Amino acid sequence: MPPLPRVLLRPRRAQPFFSRHPWVYTGAIQEVDGTPADGDPVDVVTHTGTFIARGFFNSRSKIRARLYSWKQDQDLNADFFKKRFAAATRFRAALFGLGDRVGYRLLASEADSVSGLIVDRYDKWLTVQFTSLALGQRREWLIPLLAEVTGCKGIYLRTEKGIGQLEGLELRDGPVWGEPPDGPVFIDDGVVRYRVDLREGQKTGFFLDQRANRLAVANYTSGRTVLDCFCYSGGFGLHAAKKGAISVEAVDISESALNLARENADLNGVRQIRFVKADIFDHLNALVRDGRKFGAVILDPPKFARTRKSLPDALRGYHSLLSNAVRLLEPDGVLVMCCCSGLISMSDIETVLARVAVDAGRDVQILERRGQDVDHPISVTCLETGYLKCLVCRVI
Repeated sequence: MPPLPRVLLRPRRAQPFFSRHPWVYTGAIQEVDGTPADGDPVDVVTHTGTFIARGFFNSRSKIRARLYSWKQDQDLNADFFKKRFAAATRFRAALFGLGDRVGYRLLASEADSVSGLIVDRYDKWLTVQFTSLALGQRREWLIPLLAEVTGCKGIYLRTEKGIGQLEGLELRDGPVWGEPPDGPVFIDDGVVRYRVDLREGQKTGFFLDQRANRLAVANYTSGRTVLDCFCYSGGFGLHAAKKGAISVEAVDISESALNLARENADLNGVRQIRFVKADIFDHLNALVRDGRKFGAVILDPPKFARTRKSLPDALRGYHSLLSNAVRLLEPDGVLVMCCCSGLISMSDIETVLARVAVDAGRDVQILERRGQDVDHPISVTCLETGYLKCLVCRVI
């Protein structure tokens, strides 16, 4: 194999990459030795030329190089990725199986050492999302490898909003291998059965990362009236209803999400749940004005902070949600706050909640600090993979 172009790092900037962090940003780079095209393999080296890792180059991304191997003789070829796919598949199959109606994250990008590739399994189908230009360019052979390793029936491509601008990668949603499902796909988490829309569902079809949190939160809802905000396809609310909640008011601004949630309620024989189409912030304000009270309020908003510039607005958004939620809770009520913004820490959320508690004159106890489920592991060398925060609280 001929020598690859090299990305030379600035002095004193190499340690994170010796420590196996996979993202090399522009600011860490001193120069590029050679003329790699976007998506080409490169070696990342110290300013004195010592090899660190091998990855793929992209001049159009803030992540100028994504790293995949710390072995100098490793070719980033089909065999390399097949081994990583197989290792991830064995782990998930041991946890969840390969049978009918399973649903789990099969490949979690950096957490499974395949930066820029997310794969979910829904029954016999996969959804694939490329967030790296280089892997997107290699989809013609990566996708058949996934099919070979998993034995799936078909693969559907899903795209992430804004990835074209971030990575220079332009893809379209649609079936890319095998047979697309001829109708809805069904998964079962052991308590609730769901219809999953592979074509139109949010993210890659479903919020798999909240599986364990839905089960845990339901334990606090028996005998309570529940307000489920940003309900999407009904996950938290359906679990609460199945666990014995007196009533559930499930709110989302998306009519298509609510239609899916209604179908899921019918599928599970749940009757004590009411679906409301509304902007959550407006709806909470109206509930406070009307003097409504609930035994439990669940907040599971979408990502508020996509860039550091958006952090102040995001924190104000969480403050508004939490402030109204506390006002709506009965004494000894249960508050659940979820945050999927990786730029916002658990400490940030707790600080906002503390201010809300003081302003409201209520005591708040944290009962559980939770995160994403086990099929969304966190890499110790890329802690950014631990993005989901879930607080379960008692409001006295």
